[in-house]
Amino acid sequence: MLRLRSFIQKGLDHRFGIILLLVFINLGISFVTRLGLLLYTGKGFDFTVTNLLGVFSIGLMYDLAISSYIVIPFVLHLWFTSEKIYTPAWRKWVIGLYAGLMLFFSFSQLVPAEYNVGLHWGVVALFGLRLLIYLLLAKKGPAFRLQWRKYVLSADIFLVTFLLLFNAVSEYFFWNEFSTRYNFIAVDYLIYTTEVLGNIQESYPVGWIIGGVLIASFAIVWLLRGYIRRSVKQVAPFPRRSVVALLLLICPVITYVSLTNKWKKFSTNAYANELAANGLFEFGTAFFNNELDFYKFYRVLPDVEAFNIVRKQLETPNARLVSNDPYNIERQVSYTEPQKNMNVVLISVESFSANFMKAFGNEQNITPCLDSLAEKGLLFTNLYASGTRTVRGLEALSLAIPPTPGQSIVKRPDNENMFSLGGVFKSKGYITQYLYGGYGYFDNMNVFFSGNHYDVIDRNALRPDQIHYANIWGVADEDLFALTLQQLDSNYKSGKPFFSHVMTVSNHRPFTYPEGRIDIPPTRQAREGAVKYTDYAIGQFIQKASEKPWFKNTVFVIVADHCAGSAGSTELPVTGYHIPMIMYSPGNIAPQKFDRLTAQIDIAPSILGLLKFNYRSKFFGQDIFSLPAGQERAFISTYQGLGYLKNGELVIQSPLQQVDQYKPDFTTGKAEKEPLKDSLVKQAIAFYQSASWLLKNNKYRN
Repeated sequence: MLRLRSFIQKGLDHRFGIILLLVFINLGISFVTRLGLLLYTGKGFDFTVTNLLGVFSIGLMYDLAISSYIVIPFVLHLWFTSEKIYTPAWRKWVIGLYAGLMLFFSFSQLVPAEYNVGLHWGVVALFGLRLLIYLLLAKKGPAFRLQWRKYVLSADIFLVTFLLLFNAVSEYFFWNEFSTRYNFIAVDYLIYTTEVLGNIQESYPVGWIIGGVLIASFAIVWLLRGYIRRSVKQVAPFPRRSVVALLLLICPVITYVSLTNKWKKFSTNAYANELAANGLFEFGTAFFNNELDFYKFYRVLPDVEAFNIVRKQLETPNARLVSNDPYNIERQVSYTEPQKNMNVVLISVESFSANFMKAFGNEQNITPCLDSLAEKGLLFTNLYASGTRTVRGLEALSLAIPPTPGQSIVKRPDNENMFSLGGVFKSKGYITQYLYGGYGYFDNMNVFFSGNHYDVIDRNALRPDQIHYANIWGVADEDLFALTLQQLDSNYKSGKPFFSHVMTVSNHRPFTYPEGRIDIPPTRQAREGAVKYTDYAIGQFIQKASEKPWFKNTVFVIVADHCAGSAGSTELPVTGYHIPMIMYSPGNIAPQKFDRLTAQIDIAPSILGLLKFNYRSKFFGQDIFSLPAGQERAFISTYQGLGYLKNGELVIQSPLQQVDQYKPDFTTGKAEKEPLKDSLVKQAIAFYQSASWLLKNNKYRN
């Protein structure tokens, strides 16, 4: 032990001792973060020796990898900084380097300025400050420069410590919201900083948090000031510095080439796997793998076999394949009954889990309006969302395609002119619209919907005097529905039937809404209040719509985009995807419960089936009302885990060709692992593979 302490002491007193210091700071913060998240998770974590050892040993490996990236600028600084850089021969090159970097970041925008302007100019300011410090030091003597180098390095260590501590706090809030380390959601949050930073400011005491982190960062640097001072004084010749620096710089290269986030998956407990990960490492992995190639990362079948399985599953008595092409899933959907040119208003409700409603056992009375509509309409009791984000729900509702790995199609490039629900309605002479209470640039909604046969109407359509309340995500739902009523009245006056997709926003953190609407004050900023307010807004909308001349000829479809949370001890807990849907049209749809297993991608063709539309379909979703018994299935997913639910069995596909089968408990969400059933596994692979093939080859188009 004494030898180890002596060795560490010598390392800290070395010229590169600051590197060791930074590694210790990062490892300490990461350990405390991991331990804190473990204790916060509580009984959801399976407290076994294997899990505990795996969490902290595998976690240490990822923490060391992140440390190797953090120290890169410090290694370069210690390698190249010497008295020579202040001589006239070197001075112009150093000034040119800093000035060039400032200009580069000033005039280059990797993302639109309104998304990331703060981060952009923060980098510019950092290089500008560095340049000013260098110019100051270049005019002073060696003793002055040595003293100031200590201050500059202390400031750099303070900045890194602050960012690491602030990241630890952010990881807590992210875990509290999603029960996972950073993922694609965090990448989205970095891009849409306006909405996300606004959400944070409205949801949390940001000033107190930053103040606390600043004090903690200062305390850490103050306690380590002696090590920093001794390290700065150390002198080493350039050749020796070069050897140490190159050895240190090899470490991040090795981790980049060899380390994968798949190594965290050592346990059957999903919380253990996430705790073993490192948030920053997971963030980097998500950032560079925004779209996963199914053929590269997942188990596949021969394409002809995959399509043959899917074609057989999709062909039903009222949906006949139109081509012998083995890669073509297009069907002619036909009904013997006459077509009903009814209006359709599809309301996708933000983060609305089935267990919020009384019909699914909730006793808080937070959805009285929807509970009433459920008794008067067609309530779907066995419906499952495709994913865990709004964009995944919008993809399912508009394109009726399984959730392919990576980012939602809504966020991908080249996503226009897809085969969509809006396109089918437009081909029937309908007015087709997408109405959103926020700004449509968020999550790429404007680009996606306008490119796929919808007219987009967002917050910009409202005058300031029409907005009673708004937070960072958008206007209050009641203002959105007031705008919707105006649009529907205008549609009716045009003499054309209409299909209007409305996306709510109020049931979202910070969970704020206008005063005096419900019996839960908005100052509580509670999920229950936001749910009850959205329920109130929908109830008011339906009541006002019932007074309109177009009401009797309109079908209202109210469905969640995804659940409020999808966390669980298993990778894809089915309870985290269970959502409600109500089809409401007095005089046209009889009140009843619909208990058959339904996928979110089945909603679009089921709406068309309800109206008895004859059309050519490329949808993977099917009309659940006409689907033969036994063919029901659902698709649930994360960005990497692809679930296929059928006959009470769940097949999960994961990267690195991993396939597992489970028997899920539909009450608790837990699942028991089972032996693979070849036919079920092949169906699961075939659906996701054929969807990926069609997208990759631009065949899922009109």
